[in-house]
Amino acid sequence: MVSPSDLTDPVHESAPAPSEDGAKTSFRAPAPESPPGEDLPRIVPRRRIGRLLSAAVALLLFAMVVNSVVRNRAFQWDVVGSYFTSAAVLDGLLLTLWLTALVMVLGFVLGIPLAVMRLSGNPVLATLSWGFVWIFRSTPLLVQLLFWFNIGALYPTLGLGIPFGPQFVTVKTVNLLGPALTAVIGLTLHEAAYAAEVVRGGILSVDAGQTEAAQALGIGKARTLRRIVVPQAMRSIVPTAGNMLIGTLKGTSIVSVLAVHDLLYSVQLVYNQTYQVIPLLVVATLWYIAVTTVLSVGQFYVERHYARGAARTLPPTPVQRLRARLAAYRLSLRSLSNY
Repeated sequence: MVSPSDLTDPVHESAPAPSEDGAKTSFRAPAPESPPGEDLPRIVPRRRIGRLLSAAVALLLFAMVVNSVVRNRAFQWDVVGSYFTSAAVLDGLLLTLWLTALVMVLGFVLGIPLAVMRLSGNPVLATLSWGFVWIFRSTPLLVQLLFWFNIGALYPTLGLGIPFGPQFVTVKTVNLLGPALTAVIGLTLHEAAYAAEVVRGGILSVDAGQTEAAQALGIGKARTLRRIVVPQAMRSIVPTAGNMLIGTLKGTSIVSVLAVHDLLYSVQLVYNQTYQVIPLLVVATLWYIAVTTVLSVGQFYVERHYARGAARTLPPTPVQRLRARLAAYRLSLRSLSNY
């Protein structure tokens, strides 16, 4: 009689079993298992001939463009180098950076209340906010600047006093609004209209359940907006605000029509005297590219900061991404060499 323990005993499993005529037949012991992965086929990455050819063609075209730019004497790179850090150009660059920062800060300071007014239940405030955004988004920026520059034709004097009553202080508009202040006013009102829409879109991107949960806990509307809604909305606001910042930096060049000594106008003053138009325009272009690159890097890290609550793993930095691509490229070359 066979016990249950005999059925699971490895000795009985390998023991010879009797045949029909009573003779015992021998069984071969099972072969030892091979280590895992020893007999598996080697995985060879697929050769992407089209990708390699397209990359080679793109690099060839890029090399041709760089060669044509570097070896073209019409660019006058020696003149570019001599004016790149000149006092006139650096003064214009400083004014451009100051104007960009001031306009962005004032634009969002005015745009945030406009966005809140647009989302409020008060129909008067919502209508006024919508009308402001509608007017300043519909009018070209150059037209707005020219309008504010000639505002003295409509209002020769500006005064401070009782509404619909006597005025205590009056000043001539021409003496009050110079080119620089006119540029700040025009750019700020233009940016405020776009900033209001950016902030409104960011607030609407937050789930309504966050506000409902705050109301259930007895948190006021102002504190809910400031401590709960806005921090979560920053994930949607920052990318668009970064694009607005870069656009404002380049858009400040339009104030040159008002004789504001920004970067472009300073360069124009120089090449109007030396007639070296192309080298001076290259100087302005290189400075715009340099500042835009710095702002783009800062935008990336700000976006990465506000992505902490939305992703378990933060997006890789450009250095980490470059290292990963180099490691993958080395691995693919090693696999192709072993193939």
